Amino acid sequence: MKKSLLKVLTAFCVLLICAISLARISMPSQPETKNSTKEAKKTAVIKTAASYRPYRDPKDLRSPFNWKKPSETKPYPKIKHLENDLTIRVSLKGNRVYILRGNKRVYTMLASAGLFKKGKSLTPTGNYKIKNGRGDSFYNPELNEGANNWTSWDKENVYLFHSVPTKGNGKYNIKEAEKLGVKPASHGCIRLSVPDSRWLAENIPVGTKVIIKNN
Repeated sequence: MKKSLLKVLTAFCVLLICAISLARISMPSQPETKNSTKEAKKTAVIKTAASYRPYRDPKDLRSPFNWKKPSETKPYPKIKHLENDLTIRVSLKGNRVYILRGNKRVYTMLASAGLFKKGKSLTPTGNYKIKNGRGDSFYNPELNEGANNWTSWDKENVYLFHSVPTKGNGKYNIKEAEKLGVKPASHGCIRLSVPDSRWLAENIPVGTKVIIKNN
């Protein structure tokens, strides 16, 4: 009798173990899904402004950024009056403007160009040239915004290089100025620090190439 009972219990245990094993196999592997999601998040590439820049920031780029001062701590490059091997390279998503002599970068400027709407910047991309249009300041009543030290790269003088924006009273808009070099912020023009915009207006020859790209 005892032997028969033992056999029955043994058989029951074996059946129970098999049932549990089958149940585990048939259950959806939720923990694995969670782990897969976590791994996917870890491997996702986060695109920062720096990743869009064609050049690394120089060691003498001013830190912290200061819209009241030149972008670099070194002197501005000396430009000849009729120099024709210059190019101004603009990185919209990188928030930088580069002064190139030939293929060599000679100066890096903090910048903020047009806001991106539906994946497209309000600043047009393409190849342009510096125009004759320049001035000390302007004010747009429709935008209730102005700027100083403007230089045109558009034949209609719609798109400009200029300082960080000013308010209707002529004072600088601090909130907007602090976006310089950090993120796109303008209505289409390319904002620079106050000294950078002044230097560009006073030194860059008419006809200098301007290349504007997202990166």
